[in-house]
Amino acid sequence: MSLTTGKETTEVGHPHHNRRRLGVPAVTFMIIAASAPLTVLAGGVTTTFAVTGVTGVPLSFLLLGATLAVFAVGYAAMSRYVVNAGAFYSYVAQGISRPVGVGVSMVALMAYNLMQVGIYGLFGFTVSSLINERFGATVPWWIPVLVCIAVVAFLGVNRVDLSAKVLGVLVGLEFLVVIVYDVVSFVVAPEGVSGAPLSPQSLFVPGVGAVLSFGIAAFMGFESAAIYGEESKDPKHTVARATYTAVAIIAVFYAVSSWAMAVGTGPSAVVDASAKQGPDLMFGFLSDHAGVLLADLARLLFVTSLFAALVSFHNAAARYFFSLGREQVLPRKLGAVRRHSGAPYAGSIAQTVIAVVVTVAFAIAGTGSSLGDLYPVLTMFTWLTNDGAMGLVLLMTVVSLAVIGFFRKNKRDAGIWTRAIAPALGFVLLAAIFVLIVVNFNVLLGQNETNALTFILPATIIVPGLVGIAWAFRIRRSNPAVYRRIGHGEEGPAAVHLGDEEDSKRD
Repeated sequence: MSLTTGKETTEVGHPHHNRRRLGVPAVTFMIIAASAPLTVLAGGVTTTFAVTGVTGVPLSFLLLGATLAVFAVGYAAMSRYVVNAGAFYSYVAQGISRPVGVGVSMVALMAYNLMQVGIYGLFGFTVSSLINERFGATVPWWIPVLVCIAVVAFLGVNRVDLSAKVLGVLVGLEFLVVIVYDVVSFVVAPEGVSGAPLSPQSLFVPGVGAVLSFGIAAFMGFESAAIYGEESKDPKHTVARATYTAVAIIAVFYAVSSWAMAVGTGPSAVVDASAKQGPDLMFGFLSDHAGVLLADLARLLFVTSLFAALVSFHNAAARYFFSLGREQVLPRKLGAVRRHSGAPYAGSIAQTVIAVVVTVAFAIAGTGSSLGDLYPVLTMFTWLTNDGAMGLVLLMTVVSLAVIGFFRKNKRDAGIWTRAIAPALGFVLLAAIFVLIVVNFNVLLGQNETNALTFILPATIIVPGLVGIAWAFRIRRSNPAVYRRIGHGEEGPAAVHLGDEEDSKRD
């Protein structure tokens, strides 16, 4: 069954075969692009060194990578049986209950939109600063943001493999520049090549909680592989392989690169240098030791790194809108796709509108701010991305339980490690990280002490989840047919077997 308007079509019960364009490399690039390698190193790692004063940041990436690899065991296994652009939403709906699934979908929508829109704050500041530095022109930060929103929107309503190709080129260039930086850092090594930043003694000190809280944000986007399941050439294998590949690459790459930063600057000096220079620590180092041309290229790629993350998170948010619209949890029109490309154009437009509205709101609120040029970084970027990262960690924690529930109903061919032990261990580890984020949230926001904002931002994650649960119960009363379809995506009612119907009665 379909709803057609001009060139766009909303499909309810039939797969879009022309949407299956993505292989393992393409999905992996989409994941890594969301984590924005150059942005994490130049911005995230220097901030972590500066704020926490802990030099064991490289080891934290390995520990976080191991935690997410454990989570990925059950997550990837479930992806073989549940192929849905709603990913977290559909996993929880089928593994725990439909109401919790809808609640999770609202949290996911908020988290991905917060991450995506928040990055625009850093993007606007960076581009505005570059224009001023190179051309002497003063451009308000929100102008580059609005231009970028238009470009991202264009990519969002077109073929997803076009986005993947653009991101692939950008991420490849980022990796090359960072690899050069790593090599030069180990060669320069003013205090020698020290393994101290990789030692437990350097990490497990006061401030370790804040380090892990900052570090988990570097991995955000790795879980998005399942979102592209319906657009993958071989969804039963592509999602799992892309997830494992991305986690391994991200963890090792960030661990080595942050170690290189500590070695290149000097372990005893990296904290002070990060506090004084921020992202310029990397760019200034390249200028001094690898040439101005490479430093300028790195600065340019810093901008494209942000752009790549914006495209990736935009795609993720658009697909959540699409999945919820298709199943009529949200207005049906949000499930519309373009016939010739299969792109979820309605969801893409919805995400674009949100980005424009929030950007304009921050631009108006920041007029005459005492924060000056750093206003979009210290507010829009810092507030929204940390809030979004907290939401995504909460989602993964709940999904760990969903995996256990899903395989408890039907073990299929999953072993005890896959269906129970790994998800349970992942739940414990992710729950611990979530608690650390909550405890250190004022630190992540750059606050000296707790204030109203410390509670308002987490509420923007939690409250929509509770509203979503209540909304699901309302759907169950008013439209049982739609309720039965929740979390089953393309398969629609045909996916609701007797066991599922019994589950829905208990939901």
